[in-house]
Amino acid sequence: MKIVFIGAGRLATHFAQALRNKDNIIVAVYSRTLQSARALCAMVGGTPTDSIAALPSDADAYILAVKDSVLPQLIPQLQQGREGRPLFHTAGSVPMSVFGTEGLHGVIYPMQTFSKERPVDFSQIPVFIEANTPAALSVARSLAQSVSTRVTELSSDQRRYLHLSAVFACNFANHCYALAAQILEQHGLSFDVMLPLIDETAAKVHTMHPADAQTGPAVRFDENVINAHLQLLDVQPRLQEVYSLLSCSIHQLTNPPTYSPLPTHD
Repeated sequence: MKIVFIGAGRLATHFAQALRNKDNIIVAVYSRTLQSARALCAMVGGTPTDSIAALPSDADAYILAVKDSVLPQLIPQLQQGREGRPLFHTAGSVPMSVFGTEGLHGVIYPMQTFSKERPVDFSQIPVFIEANTPAALSVARSLAQSVSTRVTELSSDQRRYLHLSAVFACNFANHCYALAAQILEQHGLSFDVMLPLIDETAAKVHTMHPADAQTGPAVRFDENVINAHLQLLDVQPRLQEVYSLLSCSIHQLTNPPTYSPLPTHD
């Protein structure tokens, strides 16, 4: 298929390369900064531009991989003169209704965290699709299945809970890594010592429910350890609050019949 990418960021970079590697043709890339569009075109081909009006009007699909907040602004510009051409956004939390009621449109949402400097095996990434017509859905499925073996049709309502869950599983978990790194670095220790623990924690949930894999002082309601940790965080009240909230949540989730509030450190 002939594809136009709107956006040249992390997701666009990986998605465009995956599609090109499966014999799709990237005919153009739009970015607000021409330098970014040129950088992606150097990898995948196509014509770079910083003008929506300059994009071709005869592509088989237009993929918007941009910030959620700019979709309402870009979509009407992209639709003009491209009636009958399917447009797809790639956002996890934006409903398909952002396209309005006109034209062919849908969603192709690859659920993964992307960094430009790290390669990914796109074939193993779950991709969730949705479209407003059978014709648009057929295009979405064809594109998704060309790069991934894990393609699922999903409604906008279901996808918003999927995205919420992904924030907990990825963004919040990574933030905890960053907090751990900060504590270690403040006391002359390297974050590298955490990597075997992180790897084993992630490996366990491949075969166990996360609630069953949970360990630590909050699960067993170890007040001595919990209070000792809270004392160490006396100079960081915000982090102390995070520790308490997470510990309460862990204890409540893993001990629902006997849950009682954890001790408050004064």
